[in-house]
Amino acid sequence: METRYQFNEEIVELNKKIVTLMEMSREALIDALHAFHNQELDKAKLIIEKDKAIDQLEMEINEKAILLIATQQPVATNLREIIVALRIVTDIERMADNAKNIARSTIHLGKNETAAIPEELKNMEKLTLEMLNKSILAFENNDIVIAGQLAIMDDRVDKSYKKIVSELLGETATDPDQIQYIMQVALTARYIERFADHITNIGESILYLVKGETFALN
Repeated sequence: METRYQFNEEIVELNKKIVTLMEMSREALIDALHAFHNQELDKAKLIIEKDKAIDQLEMEINEKAILLIATQQPVATNLREIIVALRIVTDIERMADNAKNIARSTIHLGKNETAAIPEELKNMEKLTLEMLNKSILAFENNDIVIAGQLAIMDDRVDKSYKKIVSELLGETATDPDQIQYIMQVALTARYIERFADHITNIGESILYLVKGETFALN
């Protein structure tokens, strides 16, 4: 009984660290988008530097999860909890990488006084942040209803991404001098779309944890 209690306590601590990692990823995305919209190059560089802390916490969580497998020898549901933790942490780290890539696009773009950010990109950003907030809530509460909603929201993000790319292709044809700006905006939209994909993966992991079955939401 004592071993079981200790395992549960360890899982609680592990999940707290995962939530912290998700919150750090959210902060990175918010800061990266703010830097992109306001052409704040110093802030973009700081985001890239801060990514090291996210990588470090990811490594700590992975090591803790592996140690739990080695020392507690979990079976069935307990083992599934650790597997899901490892899967989710991988997705969060990749989410943070996409935020870092947005910061890099900001630096590549530099100061561009004539650049106008597509309105659809803002809608895409808002949706992705809503998805992230919902994914944290779903993870904290093992809520499969909220987890399932992520796929519907991701479809809306995908539609926004396609619309943005279509608009940017039109701009390329009419204003070839703005090719660098157009390319960096398109890349940023792609990074946001990938960020949302990884959030959807988290939804799949939560469903797997609760149901014990693999669901393809993405």
